[in-house]
Amino acid sequence: MRNTMRRMTLALWLLALPAGAGSALACGVGDMSPAGYEVATLSHAYTHWEQGAASPIPFLFVDVRTPAEYRAGHVPGAINIPVDELANRLNEVPRNRQVYVYCEAGVRAARAGKLLAAKGFNNIEVVPASMRGWRDAGYPVKKGEQP
Repeated sequence: MRNTMRRMTLALWLLALPAGAGSALACGVGDMSPAGYEVATLSHAYTHWEQGAASPIPFLFVDVRTPAEYRAGHVPGAINIPVDELANRLNEVPRNRQVYVYCEAGVRAARAGKLLAAKGFNNIEVVPASMRGWRDAGYPVKKGEQP
């Protein structure tokens, strides 16, 4: 019984290791996707968001969902650039800040990250857990239009 518990504990620890390593390495040296953007854990993105203006690395959250989805609830401070409009609105994505891209479940965010990486952006972190994960974690959500 004791050996079984030790093996289970070790297995759980080993499963958690990659997630922890990814969050510790984000903002410049995180896990790189084959498409050329970094992959951010939800906890890393939230920690950076929580630092706000006190963050040593300037950042911005970009919500690539539809305007209706954005109005229904988004990361406070995020801007909304729907993924289908992104190619025509690249000038709104700063090159001098860390940019966290999210959608509802991660698919559109990955598409946006791939596009941004192909256009030469090297400060992009896609948050695969996206808005669904943000809400499920109990993180703050704002409703309404962009400021």
